[in-house]
Amino acid sequence: MLKLFQRDRAGSTPEGAPRGMAAKSAMLGAAFLTLSVLAVPMAPPVLAAASSVAVVVNGTAITNGDVAKRTAFLRLQHAKGNLSKMAREQLVDEELKRKEISRLGMSVSTDDVDAAFARFANSNKMKPQQMAQILDKAGVTAAHFKAYIAIQMSWPRVVNARFASTRSNGAAPAQRLGGKEKPVTTEYFLQQVVFVIPESKRGKITGKRKAEAEASRAKFPGCEQSKAFAATMRDVSIINLGRVLAPAMPDDWKPLIEKAKGNTTGTRVTPRGVEYLAICKQRQVNDDYAAEVVFKAEELGKQKGAKDPNDEAYLAELRKKARISGL
Repeated sequence: MLKLFQRDRAGSTPEGAPRGMAAKSAMLGAAFLTLSVLAVPMAPPVLAAASSVAVVVNGTAITNGDVAKRTAFLRLQHAKGNLSKMAREQLVDEELKRKEISRLGMSVSTDDVDAAFARFANSNKMKPQQMAQILDKAGVTAAHFKAYIAIQMSWPRVVNARFASTRSNGAAPAQRLGGKEKPVTTEYFLQQVVFVIPESKRGKITGKRKAEAEASRAKFPGCEQSKAFAATMRDVSIINLGRVLAPAMPDDWKPLIEKAKGNTTGTRVTPRGVEYLAICKQRQVNDDYAAEVVFKAEELGKQKGAKDPNDEAYLAELRKKARISGL
């Protein structure tokens, strides 16, 4: 996993920030109030020697340094109350989410997180480097914020996958249509082609693996022969994703699919390596399952910004099973 998927160990906030920096910090703090899509990474257990341990979650330590960074983050958001306690609770929840994201292999990529960080900086009329400097001065650090971004972007995938078959109400698609025709959507059958990069070689061979992945796309023989094709190359895996409907397509896949030419998409760097999607088949469908997926996507759109009860139930389940000490 890349470094941004580890808790940073930066020191305390430097004092004496320039006047312009203080003004930008205030602006950034206000912007955090409307932040809606940023959060996590998958971090290995931290070493207690790096800082004193505040909380231990399933054997993974959350240090007082982590708590201090999150407290500074809450202060930027103008949060009220016992900020230290709030910081601990948030970090425990995020550690539980992080482990579940890692277990299911549903983390967003480093590129996705960096892009979100850049968008947030741009929305504040800053370059990413400037925003990183402000976060460092505020005691949050860019690495801590990126870790937060990664979890917020990854966790909805886990929740959606877990509750994909749960309907928001008991009405069958035919009943909910009220006599109208079922909506038509695109159905894809996909495979994921992964050019694996070992953690020990990440950053050293990424460029080479990306070139190999790009070159293989032109030779891709189709999904039926994909495994035999992968066997001719080193450290290449084929993951069968099965049926995926357009409304349920993960956000990071959508642009790849939309821009695809032929039977493969462009490549992207992920925590596993360099990947692309193979489009085995696609067609327009309007069966009951497709109708239900469309309905669910529409309802989620209407509820955007509201708390997802499935999210809360999932987190409560993880907390119930967790071993937490220090809270």
